[in-house]
Amino acid sequence: MGICISSDSVNVATAKLILTDGTLLEFSYPVKVSFLLHKHPATFICNSDDMDFDDAVYAVHDDDHLQLGHLYFALPLDRLNQPLHPEEMAALAVKASSALIKAGAGGTEKSGSRRTAVSPVAFSDEEFRKPPRRGLQKGSGRGRKFRAKLSAIPE
Repeated sequence: MGICISSDSVNVATAKLILTDGTLLEFSYPVKVSFLLHKHPATFICNSDDMDFDDAVYAVHDDDHLQLGHLYFALPLDRLNQPLHPEEMAALAVKASSALIKAGAGGTEKSGSRRTAVSPVAFSDEEFRKPPRRGLQKGSGRGRKFRAKLSAIPE
């Protein structure tokens, strides 16, 4: 008797890129950002680990490579250096989660990348204009400021 491991159960670290339309691209090898920008010229690529609430979204440099094990987003150019609002981060999290779940059922293309389509998520401005606030109770502290980061968790 020995230990048997299926070849299907071997997890390979991949760089994951969520496109603006919700499509997930997975790469099992480092891919240069400039190559992706050439294919998707109206976007910029950002690392999910560098995204915080109400902080500006910065692009990954053209000469850099997507790092295996990281999650990236291709966002429209008009979002470059603009603050990422909580509702926008929530929409990106839902989009990434849906894409990652659907990718579990997909196969890998000959090029070594996996492509899965997900419906885009959009929120109306009116839904999130000004959420009702609770007043601070007497004697209560503000508590800690939490910063959320989006990243892929390998299973």
